[in-house]
Amino acid sequence: MKALVLAGGTGSRLRPITHTSAKQLVPVANKPVLFYGIEALVAAGITELGIVTGDTAAEIEATVGDGSRFGARVTYLPQERPAGLAHAVLIAREWLGNDDFVMYLGDNFVVGGITELVDAFRAERPDAGIMLTKVGDPSAFGVAELDGSGRVVRLEEKPAEPRSDLALVGVYLFSPAVHEAVRAIRPSGRGELEITDAIQWLLDHGHAVTPTVIDGYWKDTGNVTDMLEVNRSVLEGMEPARLGDVDADSELIGRVRVEAGARVERSRIVGPVVIGSGSVVADSYIGPSTSVDSSCVIIGSELEFSIVLSGSRIEHAGRIEGSLIGRGVRVTGAQRAPRAHRLVLGDHSHVQITS
Repeated sequence: MKALVLAGGTGSRLRPITHTSAKQLVPVANKPVLFYGIEALVAAGITELGIVTGDTAAEIEATVGDGSRFGARVTYLPQERPAGLAHAVLIAREWLGNDDFVMYLGDNFVVGGITELVDAFRAERPDAGIMLTKVGDPSAFGVAELDGSGRVVRLEEKPAEPRSDLALVGVYLFSPAVHEAVRAIRPSGRGELEITDAIQWLLDHGHAVTPTVIDGYWKDTGNVTDMLEVNRSVLEGMEPARLGDVDADSELIGRVRVEAGARVERSRIVGPVVIGSGSVVADSYIGPSTSVDSSCVIIGSELEFSIVLSGSRIEHAGRIEGSLIGRGVRVTGAQRAPRAHRLVLGDHSHVQITS
């Protein structure tokens, strides 16, 4: 079995961060989201990976490499433009050959991995396997309708009037039968070849499609709110460690990980929190569900439920919460302590905050 990992797309919902970085490489707990998906595939015994790339191909390739660091072998499959998930299957046809495969959206996050799902597919050999989960706003997703016996009867992409609250999770399993399906369908009203249409074609032509409804944790990390929530979830399971320097005037409470080369001085850190290598936290408070990447400086500030990417500097900025701060950002504050600020800052920004 192979895996087709989708790492293209524009990342419009994460702008301005994604103006200068691939959305799949935005870190969660200081590790790119894409890496969690690759690790889940390898854990399920799938080591032949085809990564579909778009405009950010160079960055994806430089970061992932040949896959050996994960125990995998990676082939890169360029996609000129994002034309739908089924289009990604079309362009990967030669590489996929006649193998079964998993299609994994590189900006999705599934707690607990996909090993059980892959094992069941290998044992039962349907033509397609889909993961479903209940969501509050199904109109934002591909939606599946099941009959009374739990069989899939209809799928629709982002319907205005959803027939159910079961959304398709960004992990699909296919036999080679899907290749005929993606060749048979036509672009949707959005101008894309929808994978939901391909799966519906399989259903309409008598092919077996097996649904698995999960009640575990899944997120599409394509927006800031979900990215912060995934960060919180991952940090909850993190092993605490004091590998860097923490002075006697600092207090670490709960799950706190201070990486090697980091320094914490005269500060209070309440976990779950990770402080990346080479970062300095001084005279500050870092609250729960916060990850600070490598080579950052935080001085005289309060930070909670946030992600700070590498090389950023926050000085005397008062309280910041619920924020995603890009690479190489500078945030400075006036002398008077401001109210809490909620920020989404692109890479290399410089923001001065006044009260």
